[in-house]
Amino acid sequence: MNATEQLSFLREFYRDKLGMLQRHIAVAQHVAHYDFNNTYQYIIARESMHVRWVGDAIVDLGGSLEDQPLPDIAAAVKGKGKAAALEASLITEDRDDAQKFVDKWRPRIEAHPNARHRTLLMVIIGETLEQKRFFEQALAGRTDLLGRRADGAGTGGGVLGTRWIEQ
Repeated sequence: MNATEQLSFLREFYRDKLGMLQRHIAVAQHVAHYDFNNTYQYIIARESMHVRWVGDAIVDLGGSLEDQPLPDIAAAVKGKGKAAALEASLITEDRDDAQKFVDKWRPRIEAHPNARHRTLLMVIIGETLEQKRFFEQALAGRTDLLGRRADGAGTGGGVLGTRWIEQ
């Protein structure tokens, strides 16, 4: 695989992973459950690092990076039951997308001749499988996705609807 082919390979991977990151940022705005939203924040932080790693590899090969806008996710739904159904639907889609990403990329990465890139991308595949497990646990109603709270500690009932509040 020559440098041009490597660059093309990494750019395609970068676009796919950046697309997942952008979707997770958009979905997190609709996930009000405290533990599930915290898990999305964790996933977003890790995926930001993944995108940076692959971006650095692209730049090292002389390439440039592309940007993607946030996708338009379904509008907020009124009512507790409807909001929970929307949350579950979005989490289900993210679980399925994680598996599709792994299915698409793992065989291609395993055959990649550059050991440095292959190792980096396999770490990202492993963490994508961890994300899939988080989504599965959220769908099962688990609240200890990132750890357990001390006995008696609560969450306050959810997360704020906006990330920043100006005072």
